Amino acid sequence: MRPFWMHQVVEYIIGAVFVSAGFGSPTPVIPAVLGAIVMVNAAVAIGPASAFRLVHRRVHRIIDLVVIGLVAVATVQPWIDLDANARILIGLLGVVLAFVWWNTDFATRDERRTRRRRTASPDAEQVGRSAGRSAAETYLAAKRLKKAVIDDRRSDESP
Repeated sequence: MRPFWMHQVVEYIIGAVFVSAGFGSPTPVIPAVLGAIVMVNAAVAIGPASAFRLVHRRVHRIIDLVVIGLVAVATVQPWIDLDANARILIGLLGVVLAFVWWNTDFATRDERRTRRRRTASPDAEQVGRSAGRSAAETYLAAKRLKKAVIDDRRSDESP
């Protein structure tokens, strides 16, 4: 999972690409508006790369879905004329937004700490004890096996 700060940085970059696509398009309204929406969405979320820190990450996660839906609608909408290159670019950026959303960890630092405590890996002392016990059990099992083999040989030779 990607950290949330990386999610925000990618949203800023995608917003900038939307806006720059508007500069090269004969109909710049849709790419420019989408770029502004994506950048404002990244700026208002509470996170390391945010500008205003107004919206919690859980809410931002839902707003991201709405933004991805807007991008999808803007890609296929028939009302406002868009050139083919702008449509393709908007669609591809929507896919990138969805991919980034899917692979982002929206948890806060405290939530991640709590999650790590629940799934904490054993410390070095526990690993050492376990390895020592396993080695001792293996040694004792081999010793018992050797004794059993020797006893079987002696019982076969006695008659």
